[in-house]
Amino acid sequence: MKKIILHLAFCLLATLTFSQGKIEKENIVIGKIDSVQSKIIGENRKIWVHVPDVPATNKERFPVVYLLDGDGHFSSVVGMIQQLSTINGNTMCPKMIVVGIPNTDRTRDLTPTHIDADPPFMDSTFSKTSGGGENFIAFLEKELMPHIEANYPTAAHKILIGHSFGGLAVMQTFVHHTDLFNSYICIDPSMWWDKQTLLKQTEKALSERKFEGKSLYLGIANTLEEGMDIKTVQKDTAKATEHIRSILKLQAAFEKNKNSGLKYKGKYYPDDTHGSAPLITEYDALRFFFEGFALKLTMRDFEDSTGALAEKYLNHYAYLSKKMGYQIKPDEGEINYMGYDFLGRKMYKSAERLFKLNVDNYPDNYNVYDSYADYLIAIDDKANAIIQLKKALEIKENEVSRKKLAELEGAKK
Repeated sequence: MKKIILHLAFCLLATLTFSQGKIEKENIVIGKIDSVQSKIIGENRKIWVHVPDVPATNKERFPVVYLLDGDGHFSSVVGMIQQLSTINGNTMCPKMIVVGIPNTDRTRDLTPTHIDADPPFMDSTFSKTSGGGENFIAFLEKELMPHIEANYPTAAHKILIGHSFGGLAVMQTFVHHTDLFNSYICIDPSMWWDKQTLLKQTEKALSERKFEGKSLYLGIANTLEEGMDIKTVQKDTAKATEHIRSILKLQAAFEKNKNSGLKYKGKYYPDDTHGSAPLITEYDALRFFFEGFALKLTMRDFEDSTGALAEKYLNHYAYLSKKMGYQIKPDEGEINYMGYDFLGRKMYKSAERLFKLNVDNYPDNYNVYDSYADYLIAIDDKANAIIQLKKALEIKENEVSRKKLAELEGAKK
């Protein structure tokens, strides 16, 4: 029965601390609209930005996801990252900033080369502005990224996501500007473009270069013609199958060059179309990139009275920080909740270690001192509890800490 109660309590924690976004008045807000005046492209570019909702005093910094076709995928990607980064005790990925980049001229920005004739399945104005991909990548590197890094709490880890023409732009960036991003999510890319020019460049780059420290996930949708399968389509020569055939060639090139140092995975989704593939690909890609991110917890951890759980968190997040290249800390709210859980069960050593872990990680957050004071009150160390409450009030005047302090000082007198 005790294990069941602990399990239910932890499930409640996950429910209580998960948030889809800030609540402002009667609206749920998951981001803001920002803009960058681009000299390179010659226009003002709107961007949609999501920043994780954490206390500013925590001074946390976050990886950045740059999302092509941002107006089409922003809400789903933000929601997915929020879900995966707030599964308490089993967090699958870090909290991340998401920068959605809406389109103004999609063909211009997301195609690597100019074509003179329109593809047969496109409208007659399609080719006119094509081939501006290098300018767009220069905008990302020299204007958008500096703006984001100057105005938002960014960490030194960046991911690029693109679908269809966006996937084509992902591959152009990966091949010709590899170091701009740490990881790439390429979803059903239009590798047929311009007689597969970029595909040929990619095959050459993969056979000649190293991609140490980079990660790429390729998602392939089911765009097969009726009566075909993944093997028979590769022998086909019709225009109708060129899209999937070009992607399968891309996958083959990655599979052939496994010694390039690239962390790569490609997956064919037989039950997903070109339109439905982004969501499942993004989910699988994040799980692939952040494999090992989750801290495995057992019921034994919640029954331990030695303080070992705090040590487990400390070691795991030190490992993650080294692996990711920037400091990652366990969520303050998660640790705080568990500290109170142990405190309520009078497992004082475990409660103390968790509250102290938060004090060490978030020294500018008043709440960590207030919580640590509750532990000190519980063990009847009123003198040190007063010190902690005064620290909390120095950071932020608040009614709860002030009331506790008044009661302790009154009792002392």
